[in-house]
Amino acid sequence: MAKRTGPSNVQLQGLIMELKKKSIKERAPLWKRIATDLERPSRQRRIVNLSRLNRFTKDSEIIVVPGKVLASGLIDHKMTVAAFDFSQGAVEKLRAKNCDVLSIIELMNKDVKPQDIKIIG
Repeated sequence: MAKRTGPSNVQLQGLIMELKKKSIKERAPLWKRIATDLERPSRQRRIVNLSRLNRFTKDSEIIVVPGKVLASGLIDHKMTVAAFDFSQGAVEKLRAKNCDVLSIIELMNKDVKPQDIKIIG
């Protein structure tokens, strides 16, 4: 049986480490949950379309996708979306609706309460 080694992407490894540190420092299990979701193999990582974001969110919510956001679907309200990766089409559609598009590390550095963040995926 092969030994599980985790992600080989250096940026992803750094992000996971930062998320775990923030979880311990702030005693917020949300950041650890996002880190464990990102540690999964790339085949099991979450992929979310804009239609799902639109369906399961309200106006001005803060959303985290521990994976990739794709451009399929439409957005009809403003939101803040943070993810590990975005397709180019998703970024264009979100910015056209004045949504904030952030990386997870940028969201971590903002002064946001963990209870205000919603994980979708």
